[in-house]
Amino acid sequence: METRAARTTGWVLIETLRNYGVDTVFGIPGTHNLEFYRPLTALGVHPVTTRHEQGAGYAADGWSLQTGKPGVVITTSGPGLLNALSAAGTAYCESRPMIVLSPGPARGREFADVGTLHETKDQLGAASAIVEWGRRVQSAEEAVQAVHDAFALFATGRPRPVYIEVPLDLLEEETELPAESLAARAPAAATAPEAAAVAEAARLLAGATDPVILAGGGSRGATDELRALAERLGAPVVTTLNAKGVLDERHPLSLGSNLRLAAARNRARDADVLLVVGSKLGEAELWVEALEARGHVIRIDRVASQLHKNQAAEVGIVADAPVALAAIVAALGDASADAPSRDARVPETLEAVAAECAELSAINTALADVIAAALPDDAIVTTDSSQVAYWGLLNRLQVATPNSTPYMATYATLGYGLPAAIGSRVARPDRPVFAVVGDGALMFSLQEFITVVEQRLDVTVIVVDNGGYAEIKQNEVDADIAPIGVDLVQPDWAAVADAFGGAGHRVGTSAELAEAVTAAGAAGGLHVIHLPQSTFTN
Repeated sequence: METRAARTTGWVLIETLRNYGVDTVFGIPGTHNLEFYRPLTALGVHPVTTRHEQGAGYAADGWSLQTGKPGVVITTSGPGLLNALSAAGTAYCESRPMIVLSPGPARGREFADVGTLHETKDQLGAASAIVEWGRRVQSAEEAVQAVHDAFALFATGRPRPVYIEVPLDLLEEETELPAESLAARAPAAATAPEAAAVAEAARLLAGATDPVILAGGGSRGATDELRALAERLGAPVVTTLNAKGVLDERHPLSLGSNLRLAAARNRARDADVLLVVGSKLGEAELWVEALEARGHVIRIDRVASQLHKNQAAEVGIVADAPVALAAIVAALGDASADAPSRDARVPETLEAVAAECAELSAINTALADVIAAALPDDAIVTTDSSQVAYWGLLNRLQVATPNSTPYMATYATLGYGLPAAIGSRVARPDRPVFAVVGDGALMFSLQEFITVVEQRLDVTVIVVDNGGYAEIKQNEVDADIAPIGVDLVQPDWAAVADAFGGAGHRVGTSAELAEAVTAAGAAGGLHVIHLPQSTFTN
């Protein structure tokens, strides 16, 4: 079928994204957004059609974590956009780059209230309340500039989602913008850290007897520099969940992504010098209201507004993490060249962490250990806000690289794990991808099984079935409420996988789980492993 290649505003906007290296978009074609889809084939952009716009957003986030580029979500106006906003909220809370594109009312038809298709009272206002900024463009030039501005934000500011709304008549309007105006622009030069602040940080660290490094999501691009500083100081490293793997978790200085557990958190709190790299030290990552560090605090962040958030800093360094950490290492010189390669208290702290995990949830800790043992070492493991994740797997699974466990510690949504696995696998076909989620969480995105099949992806889902919303059930009991609305009827999970064109497995022992994981890896495609908590035994 011959198609017309009109150079519309939609076309030049997508072409600009392609010039920045975006080769995949996520969304659902709709009546109003066809001009976003028209150029995809010609420009070499692969569309992933999910079965719900929320899934498109979560898949875009998973893709973004693996590529380092912003996930791009295309929605239609009205309901399509609103369906995607939970994913935008996730990206906002976790400081991840995302671009949401949607058509809007034609120019002059704003707030018309005349019953047009998908009419929404204030679509721009709804999206803008969730994202870093929302913009309704009025020309092709403004549409392209919005893309440039988004990439400037991602390169130099706090990376958070943006929303670009193109009026329907403008989206379809042809334009003669020159190709050079669509070219990717080089980001601004990285901010050089203030020399005096670097010197003071180096002085404090060189004199420390018990330094600790606390790494957050802003450190994920600084693996080499962070390891170099940790080894120079002999300082243990504890990370947030968003920074899990920034230091190989088998490294002798790693305290893992265990900041939420008292044993590791207190080690950071009690350090005589605490270096915080790229973290807002939020309550959701700490599981307490504030860290309340007792020693000197040094903080590194890309934006100055973060330097004293939730914890005052004695020394604040505004710079990208790799630049700031390298500068501190250089400033240290030979002052700590004889530092030990390991911290004698790390094994003791990790033992206390393990005991704390078991005390919080013995069954989820045991299940996490069994699942972790069955997974390949190089796996990408996506999760949901499920008990097996936050009371087990995210503490017990050890990973060697950042972004190996896509998760959303602050927004804590359900329905994230499966679509994030889809985006991760699209981006990294060279790594095995697993989603480990609870039964309640999986029901939020069950429809995306067919996206895995349609995209011919190799994704294995391990569904840990505890019979419903187990934590909420316990919350009700603790609040003297008779359990209500939390015991859920379960489908035949293995049969559901078969019905979608995948393969289902029922397991009840660690040996059967390991066999199912191996079989899934050998066969490829969609696999769903049903692991009922009530019958599982070691």
